[in-house]
Amino acid sequence: MAKVTPSRQQYLDFKAQFPDAIVMFRLGDFYEMFDDDAELAARELDLVLTGRPVSKGERVPMCGVPHHAVEGYIARLVEKGYHVAVIEQVGSEPVNGLTPRAVSRVITPGTVMEPGMLADTCHNYLLALAPEPDREGTSWAGVGLAYVDISTGEFAATQFNGNDTTMSVVEELARLEPREVLLPSSWAKNGVTLPAGSHLTPLPDYRCELGFARQTLHDHFGVSTLDGFGLQNQPLAVCAAGAILAYLQETQRSALAQLTGVRCYSTASFMMLDTATRRNLELVETIRDRSKRGSLLDVLDRTITPMGGRLLRTWIGQPLLSRDRLEARFDAVEALFEAGTTRAAVRDDLRKVSDLERLTNRLLAGRAGPRDLLALAASLETVPDLREAISRAAVLAPVADMLDPCADVVALVQAAIDDDTPATLNTSGVIRRGYAPDLDDVITASRSAKDWVANLETTERERTGIKSLKVGYNKVFGYYIEVSRANTERVPDDYIRKQTLVSSERYITPDLKEYESLILNAEERLLEIEERLFRDVCDRVLDHAESLLRTARALAHLDVFASLADVAAREDYVRPTLSDDDMLDIHDGRHPVVERMLHGQRFVPNDTHFDERERLHIITGPNMAGKSTIIRQVALIVLMAQIGSFVPASEATIGLADRIFTRIGAQDEIHAGQSTFMVEMVELALILSHATRRSLIILDEVGRGTSTYDGMAIARAVVEFLHNNPRLGSRTLFATHYHELTELAEILPGVENYNVVVAEDGENVVFLHRLMPGGADRSYGIHVARLAGIPKSVIKRAADILLELEASGGDFSVEKRETPDGPVQLSFFQADPDPVIEALRQLQIDEMSPLDAITILYELKRMIE
Repeated sequence: MAKVTPSRQQYLDFKAQFPDAIVMFRLGDFYEMFDDDAELAARELDLVLTGRPVSKGERVPMCGVPHHAVEGYIARLVEKGYHVAVIEQVGSEPVNGLTPRAVSRVITPGTVMEPGMLADTCHNYLLALAPEPDREGTSWAGVGLAYVDISTGEFAATQFNGNDTTMSVVEELARLEPREVLLPSSWAKNGVTLPAGSHLTPLPDYRCELGFARQTLHDHFGVSTLDGFGLQNQPLAVCAAGAILAYLQETQRSALAQLTGVRCYSTASFMMLDTATRRNLELVETIRDRSKRGSLLDVLDRTITPMGGRLLRTWIGQPLLSRDRLEARFDAVEALFEAGTTRAAVRDDLRKVSDLERLTNRLLAGRAGPRDLLALAASLETVPDLREAISRAAVLAPVADMLDPCADVVALVQAAIDDDTPATLNTSGVIRRGYAPDLDDVITASRSAKDWVANLETTERERTGIKSLKVGYNKVFGYYIEVSRANTERVPDDYIRKQTLVSSERYITPDLKEYESLILNAEERLLEIEERLFRDVCDRVLDHAESLLRTARALAHLDVFASLADVAAREDYVRPTLSDDDMLDIHDGRHPVVERMLHGQRFVPNDTHFDERERLHIITGPNMAGKSTIIRQVALIVLMAQIGSFVPASEATIGLADRIFTRIGAQDEIHAGQSTFMVEMVELALILSHATRRSLIILDEVGRGTSTYDGMAIARAVVEFLHNNPRLGSRTLFATHYHELTELAEILPGVENYNVVVAEDGENVVFLHRLMPGGADRSYGIHVARLAGIPKSVIKRAADILLELEASGGDFSVEKRETPDGPVQLSFFQADPDPVIEALRQLQIDEMSPLDAITILYELKRMIE
């Protein structure tokens, strides 16, 4: 390659440092991108691709964006998963003919701190995985997992081992929804399934090695052991935490100040929810359009602060297993629920609170602006009122104790920062007059000089007698006195000619140059002094960083408690009673989301009861009658209780569930090469393998993805397994259209039949949405088809076929058969042999347990009768 220009070489040096990032190179008023970066950015951002000469006879691709609009372009690139390195010009004077430049920031999906690029009520997690291979080296024997949100300072790590390692990791990824996942290159190339919206970043393998990771953590925290963080005997968690910290040191060094510790946690303290359950119950987003509206979060989220919104979202994804912690949450919610006036006052005060958590962390990272300090002080001003409002509620004392008004911080900011401060330090006016005498002296001198210049035109007109004399300014010559050619004879001797124009002359005077120097230097001096003072104020505020963050988290908890109390009051929710057994008794339960969506209609409540004897409900009934709504509402009520929320019922006693499992709906995983039925079977296998007696299982139409007989056989086998297996006996709601399964209630003592009733009026049906004991014998599918607008000819033909099938008892034999009227009719399947004989032939007696044998004898007797 021919010799390149100095600026080109400068760019290439930076690109070599960040080969995997799009390098935005500041040139004047634009950020330029070159080579492959330019082609990629032009394509992704819809920019015009041009070229730039870099050596004799050689041009490279180039595109650029204006400096004032760069944040929007960066946000679009990062949203698509790209890394961006921003190279800024340093200083105003060239060095050896080349403008100095330096890396100002490297932005990746998981390391965003800019407010405009962050969702207020969602965390922005960067997550690292440190796998340990099994003996074959093909799968994971253990995995360390660490995650961080540099906008809030949250940093946590854990470790998974054993047979369920992969599933545990997948469930944590689903809970955290990280924006960026770090993984050793040797594992990343094998492909890892990530949640939607997550981006994978491969790391050199050595970054995840124990020795490197441990030393990185020791150096950052200034400790000789990690036992104080709870990481003893957690080597894989150390590897993941060290890898994430090393990555931040490379990309976001300024963000490290807020990482003052790493929290070791265990997933055993909260309910793990698999991806299917989160999706099926639509906890934080809907299946249809992946939006918040229509989700459980949408119903419960009446939080006011961004901090509270993030905390509530975390709670919904992390139900608790500790009865004591849940009772403490219920007490706090109940205190605000019963004191409506206090709740209203708290919510009014919270409206004055900004995102104190992220404001403090921007200060720690050195990225806060003047208006951030004003917002921080305004937020702290409300803290005394909030403490006073909740002081009469003893159960809220722990929250009140954490609320620190930080009066010194408020006083400092109010004294130092002007109320009308500009947004950045590039414009003077940040520091309030009277705060710093040296600043006031410069302002006074500058103002006097400006007044002198402002009066100069009048003074010189009187002194010279030239009425058309003007005083002006431009960036090239500075201040000048302009006199027309007709009056040049009257110009005083102390005027110095500076510029000749067509019809006039421009002059300067020694006094004018002196005042000009004073004015221009004063502006530069003002910016310098204000920046120094502002940094000093920030440093003094950061002396209270620990108290600020503690206050921010207390405000978040208070916001969530007030939100849950407000929802309970508005929607008529009740405090559930928690029990340590595995019973479940809900009176007049309602679906929180469906009830909210009904306009001008009353939601029909239903009861649900499980105890030691009643473990599995088979629920039948027509399409559209509400079976799916009823079983979902039970799951949501249990989950709401285990996050500390009141529940939509008139009364509820809930034995804590260790897991909630759901198998609902039909969904292809085409990208994974799995059909609807395969997805159903995979999810069902996970449930049967991991459920316990304390689990709550929601099954909707198991087996419908295959043929009728296969589906029915699978559905029945699942019911028998859930009932008979000594590890299970889980509380199970099983909604089905296979009415034949209702016979199991006569055979299996823990099975009970329920149906959703309808009222018939001729050919019309009215859905009552009421769950009653007993099984249904019809699905009313043809009625639903009519309501959906299926052509009448199709409806009529379906009704005729249904009558034929009912008349033949469902016998689909392929042999020709005469109907009563004589015509010959073809049916669908060959006649089956005697079912009792076939069942006896298939028995594997040596593999049967006594309970299985009794169950089969009951079934054979029923078949004979």
